[in-house]
Order: sequence, then C-alpha cells, then structure tokens
Amino acid sequence: MAAEISQFNQQLADSYRTLQSLTDCEVGPTPKDCIYKEDKLRLYKYRSQVADSCQTPLLICYALVNRPYMLDLDEQRSFIARLTASGIPVYLIDWGYPDAADCFLDMDDYINGYLHNCVEQVKQHSGQPRINLLGICQGGCLSLSYTALQPDNIKNLITMVTPVDFHTPGNMLSHLIQQTDVDLMVDTLGNIPGQMLNDAYAALMPMRLSLQKYLNMPAQCATEEQAAGFLRMEKWINDSPDQAGEMFREFVTQFFKGNGFIQDSVRVGDRQVNLQQIQQPILNVYGSYDHLVPPAASKALKDLTASSDYRELEIKSGHIGVFVSQKSRKTLAPAISQWLTDRDH
Repeated sequence: MAAEISQFNQQLADSYRTLQSLTDCEVGPTPKDCIYKEDKLRLYKYRSQVADSCQTPLLICYALVNRPYMLDLDEQRSFIARLTASGIPVYLIDWGYPDAADCFLDMDDYINGYLHNCVEQVKQHSGQPRINLLGICQGGCLSLSYTALQPDNIKNLITMVTPVDFHTPGNMLSHLIQQTDVDLMVDTLGNIPGQMLNDAYAALMPMRLSLQKYLNMPAQCATEEQAAGFLRMEKWINDSPDQAGEMFREFVTQFFKGNGFIQDSVRVGDRQVNLQQIQQPILNVYGSYDHLVPPAASKALKDLTASSDYRELEIKSGHIGVFVSQKSRKTLAPAISQWLTDRDH
C-alpha cells in the first residue's frame, strides 16, 4: 500500500508538471468552410483531401446537447478526417449556443426549419438532387423524423448511437427522466442549462465518471500528448450548450415519456411522423457498452421502417468511444465509407 501511494504521488507530481507545460488545447483540426448561417446555426463543408469516391454528399446532424467537434477532436481521433480521406464529401451542422431569445424554438423549428434548410443548402452547394444523412444520438431522432417527412431529399440514412425505443429496461437516463417534471423545469428556467444536463449524465455512473476518472488522471497525463488528449475530452464534456426550452420540453415529452417512435405518436408541427415512409437504405450503428443509449434502444429501429436494405454495425465501445476509441478508429469510418460508396448509384 505504501508503494502504491508513493507511486501515485509521483505520478501526480509528474502530471502536474506536464499540464503546466501545455498551452490551450485546440480542437477541430480538419479544414472546413462555413457555407450557410441562420440564427445561431452554422453549416460547414469540410475540404476534400482526395478525389471524391462518393458523389452524394453526407450531411452530419449532431445532437443538440453537446458540441459536434467530438467528431474532429484531434488529428489522431478525427472521425471526420477519416471520412474525408476516404473520399466522402462531408457537411456538418453546428447548432451553436442557444440563448434566451431561442427559448420558444420547438421541434418544428429544428426539423422543418433549420434541418430542412441545411439539406437544401447542401443540395444546392453539391449540385446533387438528394443527400446522405447521418444522425448522431438525439440528432438521429431528428434525422429519422426528417427522412420520414421529406423522403425525396434523402438517398441513404445512417443513425449512430440513436435511441429509438426509449423504454428499454437498461435505459438509465430514461428512468431518471420519467421522474422529472419537465414542464416545471422549462416554465421555471426557460432554457435548460447545459451544466445541469452534464451533472445528470455524470450521476448515472458516479464512480466511473467522477471519482475513478480523476484518480486515473495522473497516469493518463504522463506525456504532453496524453495530457492534451485528456484535456480535449474534458473541454468537450464541459462545453455543453443550453437547450432551447420548448424544444427540450417537446423532445422529452414525445420521446422519453411518450416513446413516440414505438407508439407511432411523434408529431412535428402539424404533421405526424410515420417511419414507414422511410424506404431508404439504413445503416444503424450502436455501441455494445453504451450506457446512455443501450443497444436494445437502437436496434428497435429494425422493424419500424419500410427499408429493404437495413444493416446494423456494432462497435465494441461506449457512447463516446464509438467515435474516439482505438477499436472504432480502424472500423467505423471505413465501414461507413464503403457502405455509402456501394449505394452511390
């Protein structure tokens, strides 16, 4: 025990010196250009590294609750860089940071407004009549809804760590939200603070995501490269935008509480979402050890659409590890690139 304490103290001192030597940890190294702005939203086109192997552009719709640079964290862990290196033309929606002026934005604004406008911009910029759509986590729910409402705009659909059945037994986040008075939250706070949501996520696995993580930190910051990687991840975890109040209320009510996809009860504006309108090829990616979106919650999509070309891709990692883990780096982007290229006709 004395030897372990001594080793830990030495690692702690070494990591402190390493962290002191670092400057600001930059994120998002892959070159990109902003091609469209609307309110807080920005639409980016990533610069091609090689000749396009796929003519149909790919639009990435990230979740509202975190920042999308998780997909382009650094050069070693950039999911987007690996896609562009394989010849996929990549566009990405950055939702920005909602403020008090946005508290009344709802699902209709985000799906029939912002997301639809971005799809049209990508079509115009690329010169293609349809696009490929990749929705991540909450963004996958938005993408499924959009594809069902506007099927003529989407050629292929990819969902990643996307909850479809919100009432599976292992969905700890859903169990927590069932006990939450969302109307009281929104009526009291207006927009929902991002830090409040971070605290809720950490509470699902308090030992692993708090105590254990920081006890392991000295060993993970032994070199400047390791320390920079750790800080980039911490920067992303704590860089959580506030959530537009009405959008939060509507999403929680329709999906977490109402299990809308399973109950066929999702409404966007004055239209009902019917997943049977989706006939496009679908690639559904999920993490084996995802505690936020358990595999069963994602795999429920299989029987809900009219797609005759449905495939699942399992990544042996957790929710975030799907994008940045060692296992995913060698498999995820190549599999998606090949899947899109095979269907680019």
